Amino acid sequence: MPHTKNPPLSPDELAAKFIVRGIHLDLTDALRAAAVDKLARLLRHSEHIIRIRVEIELDKTHDVGTKFIAKGHIEISGPDLIASVASDDAYKSLDLLADKLDGLLRRRHGLHKDKRNHPHATELDVSLPKAE
Repeated sequence: MPHTKNPPLSPDELAAKFIVRGIHLDLTDALRAAAVDKLARLLRHSEHIIRIRVEIELDKTHDVGTKFIAKGHIEISGPDLIASVASDDAYKSLDLLADKLDGLLRRRHGLHKDKRNHPHATELDVSLPKAE
């Protein structure tokens, strides 16, 4: 069994972490549940995630066919993470968005870990008094 850092959230706590909106389309319960299920894995990365907002937009102006754009916004301590993907299927857009946000969280964690493990020397222009 893999070790998880954070205990699983109850359905009420999980619903409080997610805001799912549909733009130019009626958001069905199945699509909303799929969005929460796909993006719930992002919460395993950090306990500092405050909220995840997802917008699924139906845009008929990009192509001859319809196009679904999924936009994600992770509110987290520090700079927020924002991603957007487009495809011809709403569920495929959610999959791609989950992968993209997962990559952003992994990159952010790696940068924080590198900064912690490999601090850089700082050059000061002024001379400091010597301790005696």
